[in-house]
Amino acid sequence: MMIIDAHIHCSGEENAADVLQALDWAGVDKAIVLAPFLSGSYSLHDRESLRSANQYLARLIAHDKDRLIGFAVINPSLDNASEDLTHAHDLGLSGLKMVPAGWYPYDDCAHRLYDTASHLGMPILFHSGIFIDGKSGRFCRPTFFEAIREHPGLRVTLAHLGWPWTDEANAVGLIDLINGVPSDNSQFRFDISFGAPPAYRLDVLRKAIAVLTPELLQFGSDVFLPCPGELIKSRIDDVLALLERLDIDTRSRERIMGGTAAAWLGIN
Repeated sequence: MMIIDAHIHCSGEENAADVLQALDWAGVDKAIVLAPFLSGSYSLHDRESLRSANQYLARLIAHDKDRLIGFAVINPSLDNASEDLTHAHDLGLSGLKMVPAGWYPYDDCAHRLYDTASHLGMPILFHSGIFIDGKSGRFCRPTFFEAIREHPGLRVTLAHLGWPWTDEANAVGLIDLINGVPSDNSQFRFDISFGAPPAYRLDVLRKAIAVLTPELLQFGSDVFLPCPGELIKSRIDDVLALLERLDIDTRSRERIMGGTAAAWLGIN
């Protein structure tokens, strides 16, 4: 079974050899790694620090661009965000992470960045739902991302199934399915990385599989590097245990653990 970890955070303190060793230990074939923006001197609200973070990530993934897929971090509310995204693309980064904090996904500044991402063919991973550190999640409700539909060529993933608005996330993702859009052409996918607390997790995953089907769900560990491979493996095992309890068939497990992300990224 191919495993793609579609949600790993860089801190700026890792090195490529240790990252690849951790992936090997966990049995991960490929990983989407995100530029640092939550640690050290990196800040989501400072343009120069984000440019530095994206440059750092480009150097990191250069060690193995087959396995390490770099996603820039861009804040659309900062001046020249589209220019920064183009620069990140030129550096070899193939997608972007966006965190609605101080801006809404339907704001004009966000639409300008969507235009650029669509033109460059760069998929977007969004934070959706509440923040575990207590910051306001008021910008991150799943229905706010319906603005993406104004950019038909754009492919996005909403992280954490939008917890605690998971029913709302399911409704957003269902629209393409009920209109007969093939899953690989859907604009929306949803990662099942840490979101719902353990008491809710099984029921949340059950509903998501029933509504969105495994074709729109993808695994992400949401770990912060540097970390041991054991931590990534524990996140994989947690998901596989839930899928076992739900009696999910082998093909559907393979889709969630790697196939959905592969289709999203255009990996054969």
